[in-house]
Amino acid sequence: MKHISLAVGAALLAVSLAPTTGPASYAAAQDGARDNTGRATLTGFAALPAQTFVPGSEPSGSQIGTTPINGVTPPFAGQPVQGFSGIVRRGDGSFDVLSDNGYGGKNNSADFLLRVHRVRPDFKAGTVRVLGGFNLSDPRGRVSWPLTRADRVLTGADFDVESIVRAADGTYWIGDEFGPFLLHFSATGTLLEAPIELPGVKAPENPTLNGATPNLAGSKGFEGMARSADGRWLYPLLEGTVSGDPAGTLRLNEFDVRKRAYTGKRWTYKLDSPTNAIGDAIAVDEHRFLIIERDNEQGDAAKLKRVYLADTRDRDHDGALDKTLAADLLDLANPKGLGGFGETFRFPFQTIEDVVILDDRTLGILNDNNFPFSSGRTAGQPDNDEFITVRLPFRLHAR
Repeated sequence: MKHISLAVGAALLAVSLAPTTGPASYAAAQDGARDNTGRATLTGFAALPAQTFVPGSEPSGSQIGTTPINGVTPPFAGQPVQGFSGIVRRGDGSFDVLSDNGYGGKNNSADFLLRVHRVRPDFKAGTVRVLGGFNLSDPRGRVSWPLTRADRVLTGADFDVESIVRAADGTYWIGDEFGPFLLHFSATGTLLEAPIELPGVKAPENPTLNGATPNLAGSKGFEGMARSADGRWLYPLLEGTVSGDPAGTLRLNEFDVRKRAYTGKRWTYKLDSPTNAIGDAIAVDEHRFLIIERDNEQGDAAKLKRVYLADTRDRDHDGALDKTLAADLLDLANPKGLGGFGETFRFPFQTIEDVVILDDRTLGILNDNNFPFSSGRTAGQPDNDEFITVRLPFRLHAR
């Protein structure tokens, strides 16, 4: 999500502990990590330098000017590996991470190629290795309106991709904010079918608006998306409030993958403040989701960066998902001083947009660093992509 004037910092936050593979290895790596009643614990830290570019890629950033931003001068000789706004666990210690629309809007991201990167964190070394990846494209002409490029490689002027899940067949479902649309891609990034609209909801960037009044703010579409354990259902979550809904309430819709249609089932997620936003969502079981909620600040000004456990059963009957705090990302216990930080670790990035379950007590969370605009870690310097792991104070009993 990039809805500020010059998009601001985001970071990768993960909640796990080891560079090895599988749930058992993450749990084993947590030996010696202290439990803190009601407080989550940082158990792994790794970072990808901000100025990491796709080898041999096209120039990028020509539409954001030539004035230095956080000490970095655009345009760039290649495509930055940045903007991580969605994550998929691959099961071999590596992850697919999704770059979003690039530099903050349709009007400045036409030379940013939408891409899924494959990365592998090494928490012992504190580094993240980029293993490769693939661009997203529409060679079969599934998009009916004009695209930016004649070769139909998709750019940040075409879609703002913010959430991703992988189906059992290896294909990917990706949530977009400009429509908002659901996009179905092959395992190598080819768009397989026409973009699927959310009935009754249109953002200002929607190419099918045709002069109608949008009922969703710009770039406030599908920021998070969860997949049911059996793969039958998708649960895309809007980042913004639909016009006419109570301020600070967000729609979570159910989509039937087999029928390629929304079921009409819908729940409400209520933000702690109408000025907050969500960053990502992942299913725990048929009723519960982990949802990142954040304020719009970075650095010392950041006051709320949290992971909530949200339940559709609404036991308090207030018409919204019940919320239980799972992790306060500005107050993580850090008994081992990981990352060179003190006993309390803060994840002070504006846009924290990735969460993945690594084992029943461990999450992986990542940030969107909005390169080169965000500077939540060190003022005047572009944020790295940080990948951390966090041990929760309770078991998820995930299914």
